[in-house]
Amino acid sequence: MSRRYVSIWLRHFKTDTYTRCYPHVKNIPFVLAAPDHGRLRVTAANLLAQSGAVQEAMVVADARAYIPGIEVIPEEEGRAEKSLQSLAEWFIRFSPVVAADPPDGLLIDATGCAHLWGGEKAYLTAMYKRLAAFGYHARPAMADTIGAAWAVARFGTKLIVPEGEQYTVLSLLPSQALRLSDDIVFLLQKLGLHSIKNFIDIAPASLHRRFGPELTHRLKQALGTAEEQLTPASVPVEYQERLPCLQTIVTAKGIEIALSALTETLCNKLKKDGKGLRRLVLYCYRVDGKILNIAIGTNRPTQHAAHLLKLFEPKIESIEPGLGIELFVLEAPLVEDCTIVQEELWQNNAMAGSQELAELLDRISGKIPSARIERFLPDAHHWPENSYRAASFVYEKSNIPWPQSRPRPLHILATPSPIQVTAPIPDYPPMLFRHQSQLHRIARADGPERIAQEWWLQDGEHRDYYYVEDEEGKRYWIFRLGHYDPEKNNQWFLHGYFA
Repeated sequence: MSRRYVSIWLRHFKTDTYTRCYPHVKNIPFVLAAPDHGRLRVTAANLLAQSGAVQEAMVVADARAYIPGIEVIPEEEGRAEKSLQSLAEWFIRFSPVVAADPPDGLLIDATGCAHLWGGEKAYLTAMYKRLAAFGYHARPAMADTIGAAWAVARFGTKLIVPEGEQYTVLSLLPSQALRLSDDIVFLLQKLGLHSIKNFIDIAPASLHRRFGPELTHRLKQALGTAEEQLTPASVPVEYQERLPCLQTIVTAKGIEIALSALTETLCNKLKKDGKGLRRLVLYCYRVDGKILNIAIGTNRPTQHAAHLLKLFEPKIESIEPGLGIELFVLEAPLVEDCTIVQEELWQNNAMAGSQELAELLDRISGKIPSARIERFLPDAHHWPENSYRAASFVYEKSNIPWPQSRPRPLHILATPSPIQVTAPIPDYPPMLFRHQSQLHRIARADGPERIAQEWWLQDGEHRDYYYVEDEEGKRYWIFRLGHYDPEKNNQWFLHGYFA
């Protein structure tokens, strides 16, 4: 398949942009102006002003002499560039690769896109109609090369150049059509080379010696013998699927059908490449120009289309189709290697890495957005509150085993809570303790278990832990910080609760 490119010339881009923002000037002559050496100078004039002989670069005072009462709007610096970039991003609905072409154009890599609109003519017509509806005076053209498309959009009569015929079409155009600097164009015209046909067959070496590298380079780009790259307004992700709609979609059922088709296609592509997605985003392009999106994430790489559709189900109702959705784009911005792992049925902790568990957690997170689902792994620290960490993903594995030699409470407090303790002898288990004004009489106790702080982290006293059970059968994990000292307060702490 040969490459196909579209160039769109927005003939009055600056004034059209301001007309969209200030509708009251649509039917009156107006100019954009900016200060220049102490005088206001016209930077752009709309069609009504141009018909009254007002031109770009004219002093505003002269423009008012031609058209008394003409509207003068101060031009905002950088506004045109931002508007052109925004329009390029909006145009992604026609192709995943769209670039701004300052000061007044767009460039589109249309390879493989036109058939989705019913052919190249219908493709360009759709672009023209959308831009016209927005108030832009547009002229789109298509060719095998960026240079040829650019030339035809601005100087040609036939806007679709058949494959391989850029030489014939370019020969009929003026030298300005090659995107040359003013100095080169002036020199060509001075020598009588007003048309591209006058020098297109001259040896490149001869042109290079006389006019420098710019002319030969631009000519080669237009003819397709030199490569030219686009810089997209938005870099497309590697795994992306697009679905243009011949008729706009306005129902939730229609969105589900489109999403299902895109998800199946994308998952099949991932399976072929041995990849699985961790994040998936659906973009919905409405006919009014608004772009909606919903996103889901997974705990591990997946290619399971049915599971992904279940994650999307509760989010579809948040999409407001308005007057209708004309394009769906499904992107997987986060993709990882995904291999089939065989695990023993009764292997310890096998469920921690199972696909079923990961999908269950995905569904819970999707239905309860505020849910905080975490898995914890052992960490190499002595202090109990530092001896574990949150796993970065559900199937992460640790080289450190959970300690099983001594009992540990089900619930450990992040910060030990001070308690008041009565003990018969300082190193004996307590007889009772008071926590938050509640007295607990101890019926059974075991300990102490001494846990010391790591010397390489910080200096600190050891802890003597006791496992105690009160008269109500509730069990607690308490400790004394350091050796017994009758002059110290808050030397005892509650650190955890057993089941």
